[in-house]
Amino acid sequence: MKTLQLPSALVDSNWLAEHLQHPDLVVLDASWHMPAAKRSGEQEWRQQRIPGARFFDFDSKIKDPDSPLPHMLPSETQFSRQVSELGLSNHHHIVIYDSSGIFAAPRAWWMFRAMGHERVAVLDGGLPDWLKQGYLLESGEPNDVAPGHFVARRQADWIANASQVQTALSQPDTRVLDARSLERFSGQAADPRPGVRPGHMPGAHCLPFGDLLEQGRFLPQEQLVQKLTPLLAPEQRLICSCGSGVTAAILALAANLTGHQHVAVYDGSWTEWGGSTDLPVVTDH
Repeated sequence: MKTLQLPSALVDSNWLAEHLQHPDLVVLDASWHMPAAKRSGEQEWRQQRIPGARFFDFDSKIKDPDSPLPHMLPSETQFSRQVSELGLSNHHHIVIYDSSGIFAAPRAWWMFRAMGHERVAVLDGGLPDWLKQGYLLESGEPNDVAPGHFVARRQADWIANASQVQTALSQPDTRVLDARSLERFSGQAADPRPGVRPGHMPGAHCLPFGDLLEQGRFLPQEQLVQKLTPLLAPEQRLICSCGSGVTAAILALAANLTGHQHVAVYDGSWTEWGGSTDLPVVTDH
């Protein structure tokens, strides 16, 4: 069997279908929905999934259990243990999808990159595109998988905390992009989380994640370049933020796809920043 090689950080359904049976490939369903949607990604994964897909729960399991913030990145030790329990090892190539098209899967992609794993990609269009292309699904209880041996190596350059973001906001060699809607960024709309102030970080720029997508897929690369070029110079470091660190990863993946080498996600994002009275907030009323 030929050696497996991911074509980029984004693969399509046809590529995945062609390589689905390769022994070095593991498919993960990382579906997650906003609490107001009252949907369970894991329940829906049991009802229908790409054959062989394992569920990657970054919201309630593969997260920092000691943080009051939602789905924060866990320690190297915890990540290594839980990913190994999913049958993953460092030699595996990983394709991640979600049931929305492009929404939560980039968060899981970023987590693997932040833990030192480069053989990881997102399925463009996710489960909806897989269905659209007419490929088969499976349902019910998944088969047991043998434990793998995954060793995480935390990559600090992929991760930003509040202190680093506050410093970066005044540095011309770094750009902070916020993936939330313009209404939430400007402070015209209240934050959905209680106790979190509306508005944005002084010096941050708004790039709603939906501007990079069309019908659940990423825009073609040349259009992504057109979206990012006015906001981000090639030599600048990028820090991506959002509500809780999920859709920020959509911006991070788009930047990666267009050749930007220095990309980080602010893990605490606006839940941390807007929820702290020690951090500055501005509005555009």
